[in-house]
Amino acid sequence: MKFGVRTPSLSKRVKARTSVKRQIVHRAGIKMPRGYGWIRNPEKYAYNKVYNKTSVDILSLLKKLFK
Repeated sequence: MKFGVRTPSLSKRVKARTSVKRQIVHRAGIKMPRGYGWIRNPEKYAYNKVYNKTSVDILSLLKKLFK
């Protein structure tokens, strides 16, 4: 588990936004409402909940700093 500041990865960011799986789900309209991740995959939901509370994105820190 990561604690502290996350290092940004441009390649992972682009892959996540242009993945085939994401495009299929988005165009087919099979999306679940926000907040229903615990129904789809409870283990991933719990991991992401802890990860997002214990780590900080460096880009969000920069946005707050220069706002």
